[in-house]
Amino acid sequence: MSDLRIEPERYELFEEPAWRFELDRREFLKVAASGIVVLCLLDEATAQDQRRGRGGAAGPADLGAWLHIDEKGRVTVYTGKTEVGQNIRTSLAQAVAEELRVACDSVRLVMADTDLVPFDGGTSGSRTTPSMSPQLRRAAAAARELLLDRAAAEWKVDRATLSVADGKVSEKDGRSVSFGDLTKGQKLVKTIADAPLTPPAQWKVIGISVPKANGREIVTGAHAYASDIRRPGMLFGRVLRPPSYGATLASVDLKAAEALGATAVRDGEFIGVIGATSHAAARALEAVKADWKTAPQPASSKDLFERLKKEGQGRDGEIDGLLKTSDARLEKTYTIAYIAHAPLEPRAAVAEWSDGKLTVWTGTQQPFRVRGELAKAFGVGEDRVRVIVPDTGSGYGGKHTGEAALEAARLAKAAGKPVKLAWTREEEFTWAYFRPAGVIDVLAGAAKDGTITAWEFHNYNSGGSSIKPPYEIARQKTQFHAAPSPLRQGSYRALAATANSFARETAVDELARELKIDPLAFRLKNLKEARLRAVLEAAAERFGWTKREGTGFGLACSIDKGSFVATCAQVRVDGGRIKVVRAVTAFECGAVVNPDHLKNQVEGAVTMGIGGALFEAIEFEGGKITNPRFSQYRVPRFGDVPVLETVLLDRKDLPSSGAGETPIIAIAPAIGNAIFDATGDRRRSLPLA
Repeated sequence: MSDLRIEPERYELFEEPAWRFELDRREFLKVAASGIVVLCLLDEATAQDQRRGRGGAAGPADLGAWLHIDEKGRVTVYTGKTEVGQNIRTSLAQAVAEELRVACDSVRLVMADTDLVPFDGGTSGSRTTPSMSPQLRRAAAAARELLLDRAAAEWKVDRATLSVADGKVSEKDGRSVSFGDLTKGQKLVKTIADAPLTPPAQWKVIGISVPKANGREIVTGAHAYASDIRRPGMLFGRVLRPPSYGATLASVDLKAAEALGATAVRDGEFIGVIGATSHAAARALEAVKADWKTAPQPASSKDLFERLKKEGQGRDGEIDGLLKTSDARLEKTYTIAYIAHAPLEPRAAVAEWSDGKLTVWTGTQQPFRVRGELAKAFGVGEDRVRVIVPDTGSGYGGKHTGEAALEAARLAKAAGKPVKLAWTREEEFTWAYFRPAGVIDVLAGAAKDGTITAWEFHNYNSGGSSIKPPYEIARQKTQFHAAPSPLRQGSYRALAATANSFARETAVDELARELKIDPLAFRLKNLKEARLRAVLEAAAERFGWTKREGTGFGLACSIDKGSFVATCAQVRVDGGRIKVVRAVTAFECGAVVNPDHLKNQVEGAVTMGIGGALFEAIEFEGGKITNPRFSQYRVPRFGDVPVLETVLLDRKDLPSSGAGETPIIAIAPAIGNAIFDATGDRRRSLPLA
């Protein structure tokens, strides 16, 4: 498709109370060059979500989704979502294939290219499945209905006698016409807001374990990620970093670096070098002589929690009097360390300037946000910036920002050639943002019969996600208190739901133990939420909770982002070493799109959660991260992975919710409760080991 170079304009195409749709004319004309273009309208709830910024970026509901069928019958789907290992390339293709009645592998997705796809809020908050999948289904259903209309008109027959299957429209008498023949030579645009969606009882593609798209390429290493991008004439860049947080550049000498044949770049305090190879760039960076002025950084990981609570906004107790009449009383503090995202692929970007337009290939979860950052940094219109996101080697909420893209673009502009910049592992550990640390105070009371009578919960710094207890409690108060963070912090898989679930489910377990009530029975007594009860009972049944013998068993449950999870864990403590032996997780996120890949999501989340539960913690002092490499920062290894069992509760009667985050939040409290069961040692700080 040619670049028509038409100035962007906003056109309101359709508006009434239930629907709203806007379109960027330049983007629209690119895909309307041939074939049928289907425009799918956002329902008002989804549009409001995007206008509020849900999904990680604020912006208008520009285009819910679009779908293109060319004259050869090829189906191309455009989405701003990014593939970061969660396998949405497959699940979104399933959504389209279901409604178009075509094979899943015949659907091609164009993803996260800001010149070709609509703005849709980015990839965050587990919103891809609940928001993008329905939009693409509506687009595909609209295309199906349009094809039926076209065939009925050509044959002059009642469209009720026609059916769609295998990429063609057929009549009862056996006559058929391919999608390509129906669209050949036409440039048709039609909006259908109410095309009927296939009911769950008739699904043939959704709900099936379709193999992973591009699976062979991924396994063989042929699949290209952001760090694999190469451009003609490409050079390699590195950036000079301060020795500690808050340090400012006093002076710099670039002569030695330039003597090695490198190009040195200085822009204020930004110092970078460019070499013919990554090794040459690294050598040149080592040759840069810089003097820094450091500022005192009194905070450290040793006094972190005291500082967060002291500097956070104060709390006002409301249920202290009620606690005095409770048969079991609890007043405890729980802490959560900073942890790193530790993606397999550190930040990487390739930047190229051509005729005043900037193109950047980078691994990010927010292509349009990064486009905006680049446009602002270089003082150009967003139409002069293109961000392309190849499949990315994980993000976990840690790749919302475009630091590597900005750095690569600055170096490329200075060099006049494409420049690739890839962060080292130490840079990733030091200069990316972290999952927020937190301090959580819990005051709670319960009656002899196991009824929780009072609940007060205060989270300092780590966040408010899933802060409200799912239990029925007559008197309760929950508050999040902001606090100045000594380290840069931001989104992480499940946000603060892990911290709040850990504190809550540990406190609930402590109440149950004090009353000598079985922890499962105690929870069920206080739970009315049917979906949470269902996963809790399913996990306990598969685990054999009521038949367990010995010690070392724990459980926990929680809700986040419309999904429900419960985990039972068995641990063995030997000479102080904690080993998770077995973990059973029951998970319910509405209708299941791809069972095998959902199971992979759950098992991946549980494994990742074991790291945060037992090992992971960022250590810092004097403005420096003191464990910025894998040899010092412990993540789960193969030997740490327990026997994993997953129970999926498929609710085809309910819309699908996101599944990338919620499964991680119950494993830490389940392990902590199991450690207490095994040793009598109650641990209230993450990491537990």
